[in-house]
Amino acid sequence: MILLPAIDMKDGRCVRLKKGEFSTVSQVADSAVETAKAFADAGAKWIHMVDLDGARHGGRINFPHISEVIRQSGLSVELGGGIKTCEDVDVVAEAGVARLVIGSAAVTNPEVVDYALERYGGRVAVGIDCLNGQVRTAGWEQDSGLSGLDLARQMEEKGVKTLIFTDIATDGMLSGPSFDQLAALQKAVSCHIVASGGVTTIDDVKRLWDMGLYGAIIGKAYYAGTLDLAEAVREAGSQE
Repeated sequence: MILLPAIDMKDGRCVRLKKGEFSTVSQVADSAVETAKAFADAGAKWIHMVDLDGARHGGRINFPHISEVIRQSGLSVELGGGIKTCEDVDVVAEAGVARLVIGSAAVTNPEVVDYALERYGGRVAVGIDCLNGQVRTAGWEQDSGLSGLDLARQMEEKGVKTLIFTDIATDGMLSGPSFDQLAALQKAVSCHIVASGGVTTIDDVKRLWDMGLYGAIIGKAYYAGTLDLAEAVREAGSQE
């Protein structure tokens, strides 16, 4: 199982939120590049990055920092947040991002997914961010009126191979992943599924591995010290 330690970027800073609420923002590290290098030293091969300003308002305020991580860390970068147009897709892909995560646009502008798949194929993932089973968009601030399972099925029909599933209620809360919702998603589609939100302990990693998930994002647990990344990588197995 691939583990993706995470860095969320806002106003050029490495931050974490609780349940995606911008009012809870707190800085967790001084340098994105040095943090990414620490992930690599622990055995990670991938990093999950989120451009929070891009997700909320569009634009690329944090892109210089993300580009430095791509160039200097040695990690494969999975990036979400602010990939809203076909132009955004090309800019991010050409910058060297290994996997592009399309979130809100999968609901509001689904032709962007079609364009990305045509141009970049397996480098494309879709982020399904849910609260009470319903997809949220625009930095998690708007209810789309669409269920997560319905969006997952639509994306599978388009040819999307990888889904990043976040239960917003668990994100940043150190409360454990939403195992039941992940299991339901596994039954609904055959895509690779990456669990995001709530991963807190080594036992969580083991349980996700037992479920046969493709990947898991490690966020606040790393910064809070509730999970040793090197130990988690050893438990998860090959990271290639």
